[in-house]
Amino acid sequence: MTSILTLRRAFIINRTLIRHGLEEFLTPTPLSRLTGLMKLFALTNNRSKQLDRGERLNRALTELGPIFIKLGQMLSTRRDLLPDDIADHLTKLQDKVEPFDSAIALKIVEQQLGQKVEQIFDSFDHTPLASASVAQVHSATLRSGEEVVVKVIRPGIKKKIVADLKLLKLLAHWFEKYSATGRRLHAKTIIQDYQNTLFNELDLRIEAANTSQLRRNFEGNSVLYVPQVYWDMCKKRVMVQEKIHGIAIGDIEKLKSAGVDMQLLAHRGVEIFFTQVFKHSYFHADMHPGNIFVDATDPSDPKYIGIDCGIMGTLNESDKRYLAQNFVAFFNRDYRRIAELHLECGWVPANVSAEEFESAIRTACEPIFGKPLDEISFGHFLVQLFQTARRFEMEVQPQLVLLQKTLLYIEGLGRQLYPKLDLWQTAQPFLNDWLKQTYGPQAILQKLKDKAPVWLEQLPEMPDKISQFLEQSDNRSKAHSELVDELIKLNQSQRRSSTKISLALAGTSAALVGLLLPAEFAQYNLLQAGLIGLSLFMFVLSFRH
Repeated sequence: MTSILTLRRAFIINRTLIRHGLEEFLTPTPLSRLTGLMKLFALTNNRSKQLDRGERLNRALTELGPIFIKLGQMLSTRRDLLPDDIADHLTKLQDKVEPFDSAIALKIVEQQLGQKVEQIFDSFDHTPLASASVAQVHSATLRSGEEVVVKVIRPGIKKKIVADLKLLKLLAHWFEKYSATGRRLHAKTIIQDYQNTLFNELDLRIEAANTSQLRRNFEGNSVLYVPQVYWDMCKKRVMVQEKIHGIAIGDIEKLKSAGVDMQLLAHRGVEIFFTQVFKHSYFHADMHPGNIFVDATDPSDPKYIGIDCGIMGTLNESDKRYLAQNFVAFFNRDYRRIAELHLECGWVPANVSAEEFESAIRTACEPIFGKPLDEISFGHFLVQLFQTARRFEMEVQPQLVLLQKTLLYIEGLGRQLYPKLDLWQTAQPFLNDWLKQTYGPQAILQKLKDKAPVWLEQLPEMPDKISQFLEQSDNRSKAHSELVDELIKLNQSQRRSSTKISLALAGTSAALVGLLLPAEFAQYNLLQAGLIGLSLFMFVLSFRH
């Protein structure tokens, strides 16, 4: 039965693609042999061929339904892989579907929360505020009088997702097997990432946790507000959170009518992005216009409101360093440094020629500087960089793909709000300060002070560890009689090295004790000078051995 349903769905997908003039996407797969037959059932509209390829794909995915709409949205983030005409149109896909019966929504709420709706809510609006492929949202008022929104997962959606994913995995397998483009796109990996994202969205506890974390990160911050989550009413299929009131970020006319300072609003959007990425290492990765509102209570001091935290991105210290230094090097046109950063991170193979890589980056990035400074895009720089790096066998990191997508959203919104927004003017002080605070002399000294107690604690164990190491070397030398002479010489060399190490460690310890000595300690200067002098003496002895 399952195979029959899969074949039926495959037939519908292929018929839809053919009807929209997208046979080229079938060519690399065995299904291309059936194209002629399927055209009889496709009712092809010749006018569709007059549309751009990207527009035709947009319409086909919309017709195929919610799961394929979300797939198209995800693919639109892979601008390092897709042609511009396709990526541009996929970004326009709207995840809006017909709402399901509110009576079913009420039943799910009662099942999940274990109480009648009347016991929890003073009122519950049966007409959804919004309806998407995975869930829909209703307004409600708690018995305590607080206004909330209730998000409910669609009934039966997991079964549909699993069925469509099974087919998508088969298509991805064929695409990689029969097409070089499919292998370059890593089609199977993309579908696996898509599956992980979808399954995470099916558990609203994950979104609730993400929302709480983002809210905590911006507590006391005047630029971004994140609604409160009511944890005692959050379950796997139901989430309740504070209802927000604001102007949709995409409603430019309404923002202007309210007298909002558009330049400040645009700059604050960039500030929020860089704060999330470089300060918190945790960022909202789905900041499209539908998820951002503006509190215009004080038009001269507008505040962002962020909702729908189902998809979040994280960065480690290496990622942040890579991004910050790449951005700075890009605006300094230091293409050699960009190439070196990729090699240092190990993101391109060590055998790649730095000179060739530098030349390729220069060729990709120089045209960007042909534009006015207020039109230069960080996001498109990353797109160009990733496209170039892939030619040198760089595997793009998923977290950076999410970041690229978010940056493109933020830049697009910022320039929609204030067309003359200069991203570099806004970002440069932030990036330079972050690099200074993280890698400057004061930061290094602080790290030494933080590590010093651990080093001092381990110092007494070092002679025993060195002795054990030497003893193991002695035992190994006795086991190989034919190498006795050579091992004796090696053992002597090791002993000399251990003496050097011991003296160097003793010198380091003396220096650290001198640096960490409390200033109020009696005869502070004299004792500190003595310890540093002892440290230098130990280092001199270590070099003489």
